[in-house]
Amino acid sequence: MTIRVMVADDQAMVRTGFGMILGAQPDMELVAEAADGVEAVELARRFKPDVALMDIRMPRMDGLEALRVLAGPGVTDPVKVVVVTTFDLDEYVHSALRNGACGFLLKDSGPTLLVEAVRAAVSGDALISPSITVRLLQHLNPPAPKQSDTVTGELSPRELDVVRLVARGATNAEIAAELFISVGTVKTHLGSVQSKLGARNRVEIAAWAWEHRLIS
Repeated sequence: MTIRVMVADDQAMVRTGFGMILGAQPDMELVAEAADGVEAVELARRFKPDVALMDIRMPRMDGLEALRVLAGPGVTDPVKVVVVTTFDLDEYVHSALRNGACGFLLKDSGPTLLVEAVRAAVSGDALISPSITVRLLQHLNPPAPKQSDTVTGELSPRELDVVRLVARGATNAEIAAELFISVGTVKTHLGSVQSKLGARNRVEIAAWAWEHRLIS
C-alpha cells in the first residue's frame, strides 16, 4: 500500500525537502503541498491524505487551528496529523496534543525519524521525538499537584510502567525490550490505557503522564 502524504509548511524549501525524503521511499507518495493552514484544510479535504505533516506557525490559519479542524474532538473522519515544528519549547504544543496530533518532530530530526513518524501514524501508533518528550511536555504547564493514588490507581503497575516509557518517547519495541515483554503485549497494555484514560493515541498518554507528574 502506498502511503499518501500531504505537507503543510509556509517555507517552500521545507516542503521541497520533505517531498524529496518522502519520494525516496518506495511506499510513500507526496499528494499535496500547502503553504498555509487554510490551504492545508482545503487540500486535505480534497485529496484525503493518509498522513499530513503540519507546521505550527503558518499564515492565514496556523497549524494548530488547521489541526483542530482536521483532527480535533468531534471530527468524524479525522486526518492523521504529525506536527513538525522548529521550536524545542513551543507554548502551543499543549493545544496540539489535545486536538488530535499523531506525533511530534523537530524539523531537524532527520529523514529517518520523519519517515518513521509517517509510518507510525498510518499504523495507529505515534512517534514523538525523545527531545520533544523530555524538553517540551514537562514544560507545557506548571507542574500539577502530586496526584493521589485514586488517579493512577485505575492503571495496573505494568500499565504505569508502559505509560512512563511512552512519556519518554520510547517505541513499542523499546518498551518491550525494557520490560521483557512482547510487542503484542505492549500494544495490549496501550489499548487498555487508552480506554481507561480516554486517550486517543500515545501522544495524549504522554501528555497525561507529564501533567500528572508520573515522570520526574
